[in-house]
Amino acid sequence: MSKSVVVSSQRALREVSAETQDYVTMFIDRQMFGVPVLTVQDVLGPQRITRIPLAPPEVAGSLNLRGRIVTAIDVRPRLGLAKRSTAEKGMSVVVEFGGELYSLNVDSVGEVLSLPAAAFERNPPTLDPLWREYSAGIYRLENKLLVVLDVARLLDFTRNEGN
Repeated sequence: MSKSVVVSSQRALREVSAETQDYVTMFIDRQMFGVPVLTVQDVLGPQRITRIPLAPPEVAGSLNLRGRIVTAIDVRPRLGLAKRSTAEKGMSVVVEFGGELYSLNVDSVGEVLSLPAAAFERNPPTLDPLWREYSAGIYRLENKLLVVLDVARLLDFTRNEGN
């Protein structure tokens, strides 16, 4: 294969990847959320979570993931949603932030969507103010709204200190 063909193939691949964004989708209270696929370390089924005394309500506890202690975050109270019933087990999306692993506890995990970067929109003014605080923006899909979570803001617990 000639060098020019390889270079143009690599350029085309970079252009396509710059034109789309990949998101792991998840559902919380029937609403679709997404996080960039590159932030996701693992997706887990129901886990045994050990409660941490005096932790904020968003901290569900901790779990052991292949020998590493992972802080489990219940995303529902973070987004101002009602607590999940104990009958519903939920799933965990493990993300890395600041060199630490965190498990985002959600109702279910969907699929990975590759979406055109040009279709990404800023948060609309009608989006719940609390959700806007933790959202990077949205995608309007055929019959759903995908709210893209900003993992750094979601896991920044100093944002709500004193509230």
